[in-house]
This record gives sequence, structure tokens and C-alpha cells, in this order.
Amino acid sequence: MTAPLTPPPPPHDQPAHRAWQGSPPGYVPPVPDPAYGAHGSYGQDGPGMKTEVREAAVITVAVALSGVLLGVLWWWLAPHVPLVGDVVDKSWVVYLKESEGEQAVGVDGTFTLLGLAFGALSALVVFLLRRRGGVPLVVALGVGGLLGSLLAWRLGVWLGPTQDVIAHAKSAGKGVTFSAPLKLGAKGALLTWSLAALVVHLGLTALFGPRDPELHGPYEQDPAPKDPHGAPQA
Repeated sequence: MTAPLTPPPPPHDQPAHRAWQGSPPGYVPPVPDPAYGAHGSYGQDGPGMKTEVREAAVITVAVALSGVLLGVLWWWLAPHVPLVGDVVDKSWVVYLKESEGEQAVGVDGTFTLLGLAFGALSALVVFLLRRRGGVPLVVALGVGGLLGSLLAWRLGVWLGPTQDVIAHAKSAGKGVTFSAPLKLGAKGALLTWSLAALVVHLGLTALFGPRDPELHGPYEQDPAPKDPHGAPQA
């Protein structure tokens, strides 16, 4: 008498996905979004990290260089702070012509408004060129806006009147009004470009950015078919 043969156990190295030999009824395979296909992929969708970093570097440089235009506009549009030179005990002194004037506040306000405008414009341009978004792109807008503000600040100061007010007063003459050096009193204005760019870009992405396609799960099934009279079939 012989013992019945026991079937060998299934091999352990067989891939788990081969246990499923078919797709359930109603399964719809995922369809890639065309907006992501032109830039590589993170596995299934999204741009490659190298491509995103490269694009972010270009955006950072372009946004920062546009600070030249901001600096020129600030120098051109900012109000002038009037100063007057006088001689007291054979020494030159300089004082404000209008002690209650608000020109200094206007200088900071002009820079702030220009920073907000440049931030919104840069965010709009970047969004139109690249609607997909991404963390490197957001970082590029923030860093580029800060660098552009710093460049605009230093350029505006350089284009404005000389920083040596005593020499300027001597050249203008005693009692003659001259303009004070261009000065940014509120250093927080340097952040307005970056903040405006991030907020505007976030809003545009949320409203008009690409949406992920709605996919059916692998185990979703269609409802039971019905006969011609509308009753469900077994």
C-alpha cells in the first residue's frame, strides 16, 4: 500500500502580482495626464527632479535680474526728501527742510507697492509658462524675489543722490534745498516681492492649475446588469 502524494507547496519566489491573473469587471487603467508627460516622471507622473531643479534655477535668475527694473522705477518714482545746509560755528550742519514732511514714508511706500506689483506679475508669468507648480518652483519665486529686492534696493541707492550729505550741502550752498540720499527705512519691504509672488502663485495654482484625473479603484465593479424590463439579473 502506498501513501497518497502531497502536492508541493507553491514557490515562495513567485511575484505576488502574478496571483491576480485578470482585471475585475469595471476596472479602468490609469490614464497619464498629458501636462506631465513632457518633463519626465517621478515613477508614474510629475516632472523629473533634475528638470524641476534646472527650471527653478532659471526662474530664480530671471526673477532676480528683474530687480534692476524695480530699482530704476523706485529711484524714478520715489519722492525726494528735501534737506537744507547751514553753517553753525564754522561747521556745516544739515537738517530737514520740512520737519513734519512725509516724504521719507513715501519712499518706503513706493518700494513696497512696487514690490507687491512685481511679485504678482512674476507669479503670473511663471504660472502661465509652467502651470504644473512644484516645490522647486515655489522656492525659486521666493528666493528670486528676495534677491531682486536686494538688487533693486542697492541699485536705487546708487542711482540716487550722493550719500555724503555734507559735501552735497557745500556744493549746493548755504540755505539751498537739495535732495537727501535715497534710503529704505523699513527693511521689511524687501520681503514684499517674495510674499506677493508666493500668495498669487498659490492662488492661481489652486484656481486654474491642472487637476489629477479621477481613477477607478482596481476592485470597483459595475452594478449588476439588468434585463430589458429593468429588473437586476442574478
